[in-house]
Amino acid sequence: MKTLAIHGAEDIRWEDREVPQPGPGEVRLRVSFVGICGSDLHYYFHGANGEYTIREPLTPGHELSGVVDLDPSGRLAPGTPVTVHPARYGADVAGLEDRPHLRPGGDYLGSAAADPHRQGGASEYLLVEDHMIRVLPSSLPLERAALAEPLAVALHAVNLAGSIADKRVLVIGAGPIGLLVVAAARHAGADVIGASDVLFEPLERARSLGATELFTVGTDAIDDESFDVVLECSGVAPALTQAVRAARRAGTVVQVGMLRNADIPVNLAPLLAKELTIRGAFRFSTEIDDAVALLAASDELDPVISHVIPAADAVAAFELARDSSASAKVLLAL
Repeated sequence: MKTLAIHGAEDIRWEDREVPQPGPGEVRLRVSFVGICGSDLHYYFHGANGEYTIREPLTPGHELSGVVDLDPSGRLAPGTPVTVHPARYGADVAGLEDRPHLRPGGDYLGSAAADPHRQGGASEYLLVEDHMIRVLPSSLPLERAALAEPLAVALHAVNLAGSIADKRVLVIGAGPIGLLVVAAARHAGADVIGASDVLFEPLERARSLGATELFTVGTDAIDDESFDVVLECSGVAPALTQAVRAARRAGTVVQVGMLRNADIPVNLAPLLAKELTIRGAFRFSTEIDDAVALLAASDELDPVISHVIPAADAVAAFELARDSSASAKVLLAL
């Protein structure tokens, strides 16, 4: 079989590997589509994602869809369309019963956090544990189903904000996750959705998904205390400062974008006088099931997928995926 492997910064190879054989409790999938996300871009362009450095060839990819190839248990027939919850959780921890994704010691497809690395889905064939599989409704095409994992991230972030029905919501950063957060906020009943980005093209995509107030960074001012909830999706320090300023008194800020693992200059002074709630958002728990249902019900999120490129052309695909003026979500076709 063929698989993608990142050997270091800007060194990705389309390699031959043996087809893996499933063990007890495992299912072999024939992968169809894999989305390129921010962590994949960091691994490819920098050889590391935050503090996690590539120490052995890493197959990227945790946003995927495909079909069952072999299920030794006989529970799933060959050809069954599926997506995958990419997490394996750590041991039970008191106080985290309803948040298994926060337990230490788990792992995630396509991650260099563990040693050996947890290999990802950008491979023709993939072994996963049977509890990770989500069977797709017949109304959900495989291409769209590759959005299930990032949409689950967006739904989780919006859920962390509490009820946003009839509220003014600002989404900072209109990359793929920001776009899906816009869609999730609209689905949750937000009255007004603002979107902010440094580029025109992502903002136009946000408009198509339900954003009604658009702000170009450096050109359009966002009034202080003008939004009930702010979801920061860019992961840059000035944006968190902007989020704190834009949130109304007693409002909520959800940090969705991955911040640098470093001391960063952020002005949190307004936090005190406004008694803001700031919450971090980390992946998701069960929201992938909600994401699958939402994707099956409508094609309204199809515009988030801007390009589908053969995995053998991964270098071009990664270059395109990091250019947010030219692309939204880029999928690799396997």
